[in-house]
Amino acid sequence: MADDSRSTDQHAFGSYAAIGDSFTEGVGDPGPDGTFVGWADRFAVLLADEMPEHDHFRYANLAVRGRLLDQIVTEQVPRAKELAPDLVTFCAGGNDIIRPGTDPDDVAERFERAVADLTSAVGTVMVTTGFDTRDVPLLKHLRGKIATYNGHVRAIADRYGCPVLDLWSLKSVQDRRAWDDDRLHLSPEGHTRVALRAAQVLGRRVPADPEQPWPPLPPRGTLEVRKDDIHWAREYLVPWIGRRLRGESSGDHVAAKRPDLMPL
Repeated sequence: MADDSRSTDQHAFGSYAAIGDSFTEGVGDPGPDGTFVGWADRFAVLLADEMPEHDHFRYANLAVRGRLLDQIVTEQVPRAKELAPDLVTFCAGGNDIIRPGTDPDDVAERFERAVADLTSAVGTVMVTTGFDTRDVPLLKHLRGKIATYNGHVRAIADRYGCPVLDLWSLKSVQDRRAWDDDRLHLSPEGHTRVALRAAQVLGRRVPADPEQPWPPLPPRGTLEVRKDDIHWAREYLVPWIGRRLRGESSGDHVAAKRPDLMPL
């Protein structure tokens, strides 16, 4: 059965491959060299820290921003199977669900075929639910579709014995500070909290609580909030929706940042 609680299984993972889209690539969490870090990289470090002193942990991040489920299945799943790591995290379908006219039932069927393929070839496959968009202007109307898809993901995880990284229930990322200025990708702190939760799902000790409360914010006036929302919609949301309606991807010319299992 799928398990998103703190497991007592302390099996050490010696290798890990992450597949997905911009969320797993780490967009919103820039590193000092200009590349993105992100929750998967941070999660890999937590796993590597548990390895015996003279053992090497190997990690590959195959995720590419903007990818739809079928693109991930075509481009990344075969590579993950070829690498055959002990652990794969599989987050996909979000870019499909937010496109107009998509059917979450259909997306889930394709997702399940990919999970079946992965679990037959690699070690553990951790699947990921979508975020709760109830506080995101103009995206909260998608909440029902996302919840439907999440229900499918959990059922699929049950059928294939996959642990579940449940982003919907992670309350700390519902704070505005968990998100980048575009409000579409996590901030460095948001990515950190997801990484901590992923480690908890596998029963690992973590250096901090991902649900640790945020410091209080000074009160803001309604007019100030409204101005920020208008600026955000013009600067980020409208161009992003336009790209999605045109079927464009911001990741068309982006390669996976770590395509091979490399020592970490």
